[in-house]
Amino acid sequence: MRSKFIVLAIAIVSLFAYTKLMARIGSGSPPPEAPLAQQADLIRVYKSERRMVLLKGDVPISTYRISLGQAADAGPKQREGDEKTPEGRYEIDWRNPKSMAHLSLHISYPGPEDRRNAESNGFPPGSNIMIHGLPNGWGLFRQAHRLWDWTDGCIAVTNAEMQDIWARVPDHTPIDILP
Repeated sequence: MRSKFIVLAIAIVSLFAYTKLMARIGSGSPPPEAPLAQQADLIRVYKSERRMVLLKGDVPISTYRISLGQAADAGPKQREGDEKTPEGRYEIDWRNPKSMAHLSLHISYPGPEDRRNAESNGFPPGSNIMIHGLPNGWGLFRQAHRLWDWTDGCIAVTNAEMQDIWARVPDHTPIDILP
């Protein structure tokens, strides 16, 4: 019995140490920007389908299966901590190459209307809604992360997909998040 406990303790400590090491290493350098012809000029997210599409004009150039906020099916984000993914038109307004979740692109939520709606109900609207990869050290889960919605309102993809998105999506790209 004692030896099973020791093996379990060693496994837990090893996993913790590996996760910490991967978080310190981070994602390395972000990928280079894609050629202009391969860059998106619109992102469209279909929450109910768990699908995100990068478009150039009206032509899809990449499609990704996504995970969303844990309460994504309960409507649009209304306040901080509701674990919902926003709905509406926003833009990618900055990027984080040293994100705790591989790479991340910030979505301009909350907009003025989101802010007014939340504050009129006495709540802060929330912030830091991102398109991001998996938390550093958890990349081994790859597509398995799509088995459930696990973010706090963000849009999650695999790390390899996030590198592709990072390269194809310039700052100020509009994003439509649909129910």
